Amino acid sequence: MSVDLDLLEDAALVALHLRGPLAGRQAAFAALMRRHKQPLYRLIVAQIGDPDDALDLLQESFVSAHAALGRFDASRSLRAWLARIAINKSRDWHRRRRVRRFLTRVLPIEAGDQIADAAADTEAQAIDRDDLARTLAGIARLPASLRDPLLLCAVDELSQAEAAEALGITAKAVETRVRRARAALAADAVARP
Repeated sequence: MSVDLDLLEDAALVALHLRGPLAGRQAAFAALMRRHKQPLYRLIVAQIGDPDDALDLLQESFVSAHAALGRFDASRSLRAWLARIAINKSRDWHRRRRVRRFLTRVLPIEAGDQIADAAADTEAQAIDRDDLARTLAGIARLPASLRDPLLLCAVDELSQAEAAEALGITAKAVETRVRRARAALAADAVARP
């Protein structure tokens, strides 16, 4: 006699996934995915606004949930737990996009043709990763007095006045330090081919 997994509560499916026979484990997780994929997808689309990327993030969310399901507290709501994972994946997505936007603003204009497109081959992607690593290393080498205003304005997208307030300096000092940081990064890029 087989049990209709779709009729089981989330906690029972989690328990079956963690302690059942292999086929039962896979089927239990598949039932959880069927049950929660639509609400999670809607949540992710609302967070990021891109339906195609939302599908990728949904998949990443379920992969993360699968890996962490042993740490799930069955006395809590699975839907809320999955939503937290999806929100975190969405935040990571936004953070990656901010870093990409930041790098396009920080890198010299001549470097624009070196930014990878979606159809770039593996070798080009490896080169781009190296360029990104060099740029991030260059940012890390900046003194905090230049690095902090640059990151606050370019990555966190604070206005110069907001960055000045956060750092306890004037808006003019922020403007000057951001300009100096960009010049230092450009000089670093030339010095380290």
